[in-house]
Amino acid sequence: MGEKSRSKGGWCGWLLVLIVAAAIAFGIFVTIKKKHHASKGEAAPVPGPPGAVTKKYADALHAAMQFLDVQKSGKLVHNKIPWRGDSALDDGSPAKVDLSKGMYDAGDHMKFGFPMAYTATVLSWSILEYGDQMKVVNQLEPAQDSLRWITDYLVNAHLSDNVLIIQVGDPDADHKCWDRPEDMTEKRPLIQVNTSFPGSDVAAETAAAMASASLVFKPIDSTYSDLLLKHAKQLFTFADKYRGSYSMSIPEVQTYYNSTGYGDELLWAASWLYHATKDKSYFDYVTGKNGEEYANWGSPTWFSWDNKLAGTQVLFSRISFFGSKDTSNSATLQKYRDSAEAVMCGLLPKSPTATSSRTDSGLIWISEWNALQHPVASAFLAVVYSDYMLSSRTAEISCDSDSFTPADLRKFAMSQADYVLGNNPAKLSYLVGYGDNYPKFVHHRGASIPMDAKTGCKDGFQWLDSDKPNPNVAVGALVGGPFMNETYIDSRNNSMQAEPSTYNSAVIVALLSGLVTTSSVVQSFT
Repeated sequence: MGEKSRSKGGWCGWLLVLIVAAAIAFGIFVTIKKKHHASKGEAAPVPGPPGAVTKKYADALHAAMQFLDVQKSGKLVHNKIPWRGDSALDDGSPAKVDLSKGMYDAGDHMKFGFPMAYTATVLSWSILEYGDQMKVVNQLEPAQDSLRWITDYLVNAHLSDNVLIIQVGDPDADHKCWDRPEDMTEKRPLIQVNTSFPGSDVAAETAAAMASASLVFKPIDSTYSDLLLKHAKQLFTFADKYRGSYSMSIPEVQTYYNSTGYGDELLWAASWLYHATKDKSYFDYVTGKNGEEYANWGSPTWFSWDNKLAGTQVLFSRISFFGSKDTSNSATLQKYRDSAEAVMCGLLPKSPTATSSRTDSGLIWISEWNALQHPVASAFLAVVYSDYMLSSRTAEISCDSDSFTPADLRKFAMSQADYVLGNNPAKLSYLVGYGDNYPKFVHHRGASIPMDAKTGCKDGFQWLDSDKPNPNVAVGALVGGPFMNETYIDSRNNSMQAEPSTYNSAVIVALLSGLVTTSSVVQSFT
């Protein structure tokens, strides 16, 4: 009897233990499910002021900013690059205008207005979105200085309402020389667009540069800001009224920076002018018949010096996230935001609509020439859109049947940045001067020729063909990048992979500025 009682009591005790254990397990399951649901269905908290600095991105940003100094033309003020000096001081003299400033395009000494204006617009955008992050790591003033070096040039290049100089130098003559910019003696002819030879693409991109830069300088130099905005309005009117592609008007530019159309630049410029002025006529321009004709809604494209549609869609979606009701409820505005989300869905590797245009290691890869432009520019758009979502408490975007969070977009952006900085099969940093292993034979004249060398146009080619590493390190140069199979040939004669460009610097500066620390973006640029 006593033994039976103990047995029954033990059985009841074990049953009680099992019930309690089951209750605990169920509670844990519900908690996990709630947390999982919150991560997918509820908005993450809005980041406050800039948080802890991520050292690798801060170091990389410091390096990337230096290449903009390397590329400066003109009389250098507070020169930070020991192997650079004054150059091209007579640029613009045929038109009796000072075009000594601005920046050289790449490893050569050309000033191509189309990609240079794009460089300025992207620099402005990164400062407007991430100026507080830049300031934390002491890179805001250098960025503003580099931007003004370009906009000073663009202001002088805009000779009158309907005349814009869009190129300094003859690329054929320039590329027959291998010399330092300080020593070049070849003629520097000018090319312009005007009412007889229109260039809506280059004029509108220059308008975008001026309008965006006017916002950057508004708090620190209102007079200069007003000047930039005045030029931006004039250039946009010129671009819109006298429509035509500069590549069609001036066929000789096709070899280097051939434009595939001007509609994207018109929308891009009008978007920036709306942000700079809050004049609703620019909003109506982008959402009206011009949007219907040029926006190509729902068809994702790649952001680059030639195609601004993806950039326009992300920038214009900012109004949908933060704008006033009279604009944010626009049905056409929603098309821009939907298109921006289609771009994002194409970038996310786990999205049902993810692009297959990427390497085995996950780098977005579109072109053999300058392969890194597209992944870096795409990653910048992703981190910007991620921050729009965070700052507006938007929990997720939908990519067909799946949903993704701001954290997913930021993770993608970091993957592209990390690849560039050395997390790749070659274990090579494609950002010169960052890390221990980076390209030593960069296709860049000034970097390849010793400072004390006395060379002319032709005899400088000995330095192109030299088997010795560059005597001068072009710190911050983002080279063209890897082939699809993720190999890289470090040779000065390999311009396809080894040549850096100024506009590549703009997008890597923009990307790193967005990643260097966390912060919410401002809801208005004005």
